[in-house]
Amino acid sequence: MKLSKLAQASLLLSVSTTSLVFSSLSFAEQLPETNSDQLTHVVSAGQQINHSAAKSQQKVNRFTDQVQTKLQQFHVVTKEVDGLSVYNQQMQAQLDSQLTELAQLAKSMEEVSVIERQISPLMARMISTLDTFVDLDIPFLPSERTKRVEDLKTMMNRADIAVSEKFRRVLEAYQIEVDYGRTIEAYSGILPIDGKQMDVDFLRIGRVSLVYQTRDGSHLGEWKQSSTGSGQWQTLSQDYRLGINKALRIARKQLAPDLIMVPVSFNETSTQAE
Repeated sequence: MKLSKLAQASLLLSVSTTSLVFSSLSFAEQLPETNSDQLTHVVSAGQQINHSAAKSQQKVNRFTDQVQTKLQQFHVVTKEVDGLSVYNQQMQAQLDSQLTELAQLAKSMEEVSVIERQISPLMARMISTLDTFVDLDIPFLPSERTKRVEDLKTMMNRADIAVSEKFRRVLEAYQIEVDYGRTIEAYSGILPIDGKQMDVDFLRIGRVSLVYQTRDGSHLGEWKQSSTGSGQWQTLSQDYRLGINKALRIARKQLAPDLIMVPVSFNETSTQAE
């Protein structure tokens, strides 16, 4: 360990004092006895100086230890300060990122307000279009489809339903209408035939065919759709009875899917499809 200047000076003083004492003792042996008292006094003074130097050296050593302890503490604190500096830089980067996100959120909220003001008229137009479409479409499930549209109209006036939920329900209604075009379905209903209200089974195949059959199978009919959206029921030949019965059972999942023979109606034309 490198000694401080004070420690070096103390050590030099100690060595010098010791040398002086030994020199005095050696010199005292050579002097006559008459001078022994004086030499004894000199030796005693030298011993006192040496003792004082030893105490000074102890103080120097103690101060040196304290300096080393403080230096170690300084190094520890310096490392902590460096770590805190890096931590503060990271926190500042995160804070800057959060401020940027807050600004983007504020901008998005402003845009949402604009979109919300525009989406309500859009939904109203969508519901009106859907209502017109149901009126012009082939008349399958008329009560169910009409009720769905009316529910949407009522929903638009309710304040307890969020705009997002309203939009979801409108899209759901559109999705249901789209699905009708690629499914087969059988359901029961009442239809006036020859001036009588009769129970019939309806068969819908997408939007290309809508037929009915009375429970006893005595009457068959198909819906003829015109290009203007209007249409009417027309009687079918009994030749379609087996095909319609088979299609009804397939629609009700009573038979596995298979080829069926049913009439296809579109724009006042009728063809056969397999």
